Amino acid sequence: MEDIDASVEHSTPIWAVFGDLMSGLLGAFVLILVGVLGVQLELVTSLEAEIAKRQQEEQRRLALERALAGPLASGRITLDNGKIGISGNVLFALNSDQLQPEGRQVLKGLAQPIAAYLSVGQQMLMVSGFTDDMPVRGSHSKFADNWELSAQRALTVTRTLIEEGVPSDAIFAAAFGSQQPVAPNSDADGRARNRRVEMAPVPKSSQPAKEAHG
Repeated sequence: MEDIDASVEHSTPIWAVFGDLMSGLLGAFVLILVGVLGVQLELVTSLEAEIAKRQQEEQRRLALERALAGPLASGRITLDNGKIGISGNVLFALNSDQLQPEGRQVLKGLAQPIAAYLSVGQQMLMVSGFTDDMPVRGSHSKFADNWELSAQRALTVTRTLIEEGVPSDAIFAAAFGSQQPVAPNSDADGRARNRRVEMAPVPKSSQPAKEAHG
């Protein structure tokens, strides 16, 4: 009888340890499960936010296309994946940075739709000037080269859009000269296509600009 009691006494701690181990494993499993569910919930939330963002971008793009339906139908502008292109012949005379009347009318019709598009979301409008590869001709020309001509044309378009209502802090100009042609410069038609101005929305910088110190 004493041997049986001793055996029971020795076996009791083993079951207690086993119970503690199972409790620990169960607790660890619960923690892992909670962690996995938390990660899945975060992924679902991020995915939903990304889908909503893309839907908003698509709605703005469609709204911009509808607003530009008139100029698009007339062939005076093109719209490719959100990038607006205008032939240089519509905007400027050869080797000039002064807007032609037709070009000003085109920009006037674009300003409000562009301003409305930029008002939603963190985007700016980049206005890019391009030329063909022919050197600027004539000693009377005020432009040193195609880089300067494309820069002045981009600035002219930028300033006109600002005058027509595009916020000045949501637009900037860029010059590409004869770089990045869209057609061969081997004939007049190709050169005419390369003389153009393009406008494209780009993301705003996520970092605020630092003040310059002298």
